[in-house]
Amino acid sequence: MERVGFGYDIHPLVEGRRLYLGGVEIDYPMGLLGNSDADVVIHSLCDAFLGALALGDLGDYFPPDDPAFKDIRSELLLKEVLKLLEEKGYIPYQIDVTVVAQAPRLKSYIPAMRENLSKILHLSLDKVSVKAVSPEGLGALGRGEGIAALSLVKVVEKNA
Repeated sequence: MERVGFGYDIHPLVEGRRLYLGGVEIDYPMGLLGNSDADVVIHSLCDAFLGALALGDLGDYFPPDDPAFKDIRSELLLKEVLKLLEEKGYIPYQIDVTVVAQAPRLKSYIPAMRENLSKILHLSLDKVSVKAVSPEGLGALGRGEGIAALSLVKVVEKNA
């Protein structure tokens, strides 16, 4: 059996933080504000995987006000979500992520994001899609106040 899930995350950009997207550090003078490293790509993937199995959302497992997760790398959260999937008998099959950002330009970072996510998820590169789009100056994202990510995932039964 296969199932699909959708995830969305958004965080404001602030000075004094490193910027991580898809587990890759991006060279930019601002980073995303959050309790963890606020990696919107990985957070949206986590929510998509949890949603595929109707397991709630990221905040149910890693509350944003819990000091235990202060500045934690989101890759560790994704690995924990993957353990939950496996406990339910499922594994990732394919992902498609869209990052919405006015700046920085992400094209040169996309191969590294795909490679990193491919390794974490144990998926071949042809099953890991990461794209970046500009909000064309519209709204808060268009003013460069934050970055958002949307993810669609497909999971399959582990022994199918």
